[in-house]
Amino acid sequence: MICRQLFDPVSSTYTYLLGDAASGEALLIDPVYEQVPRDLSLVQELGLKLVATLDTHVHADHVTGAWRLRERSGSEIALAAVVGAEGVSRALQHGDRVTFGKRHLEVRATPGHTSGCLTYVLDDRSMAFTGDSLLIRGCGRTDFQGGSPEQLFASVREQILTLPDDCLLYPAHDYRGITVTSVAEERRFNPRLGGDVDIGDFAGYMNNLNLPHPKLMAVAVPANLRCGKPEGDAPVHETPEWAPLTLRFSGVWEIEPMALLEHGHEWQVVDVREAAEFIDCLGHLPDAKLVPLSQLMGRIDELDRERPVVAVCRSGVRSAQASVLLGKAGFAQVANLAGGMLRWRAEGLPVAAGGGA
Repeated sequence: MICRQLFDPVSSTYTYLLGDAASGEALLIDPVYEQVPRDLSLVQELGLKLVATLDTHVHADHVTGAWRLRERSGSEIALAAVVGAEGVSRALQHGDRVTFGKRHLEVRATPGHTSGCLTYVLDDRSMAFTGDSLLIRGCGRTDFQGGSPEQLFASVREQILTLPDDCLLYPAHDYRGITVTSVAEERRFNPRLGGDVDIGDFAGYMNNLNLPHPKLMAVAVPANLRCGKPEGDAPVHETPEWAPLTLRFSGVWEIEPMALLEHGHEWQVVDVREAAEFIDCLGHLPDAKLVPLSQLMGRIDELDRERPVVAVCRSGVRSAQASVLLGKAGFAQVANLAGGMLRWRAEGLPVAAGGGA
């Protein structure tokens, strides 16, 4: 069997690709919207066919790639039935099986982090994908989306930690770079759910976490209840051919610094910082034209509408807004420099100093 663990650095989400080598059929667990091009590229390189995407729950910190993957590859979308999300191909319940070739995942309901959490257990019980129900030496919070400390305690103790000791457990997130754990490890060392911890200990701990809500919750949860489909009649975005770009869920296309370095001479590079920033310690791209964001619409005619435009700022925030404004102004080929000048400098790429407009 093919198994690959992929990582989204923005949300610290792990996505898992499982493939049956004999049949070529594959599943993706917890795909991230922005990482769909990466995921599809890997599926294609490994000679696999994506038959379904599975989310462990309705995420609050990122938007699922399920809908986008279905648009690109025809894969089914599987999610807990209790969620009632729009666009689901398979509404899963406890005890269901999701097959890929000659292999399958057993669906186990593990509510508590949210009311619709599922854990997927491989047919031979050698590995399980726990979502946020059980993290490495931790667990998901229980204070929103129908969460419950009592439910989560029962779910983990009865559905996950009863698996064989050597069963490998793969979470949906880890914020320290740890990739995998095991049933035996978590049963012994998990400070929230292992050892001699009882329901009173656990509920008392979880009810006093006092954590702020995830920053993207207001966007991510509604989007994930549509399986990641953009709101309204937004068009399906395919990657433009003029540059190697990544589409962010906000609708802004981004270009990586190295790609801009290799091809920037072919495009218009517009720095939308203020004049003082253009000549500060960060410097600016050698061929950049300074047009502060506050002046952009008034100076729009200084730009060639027939040539691609790459917008640049300090961190990528103002230039993302400039990209949106340029798109609305009729520029068809626009991208934002990922990470702005901070990332450009961090990667040791060439800069120029001195004024210019």
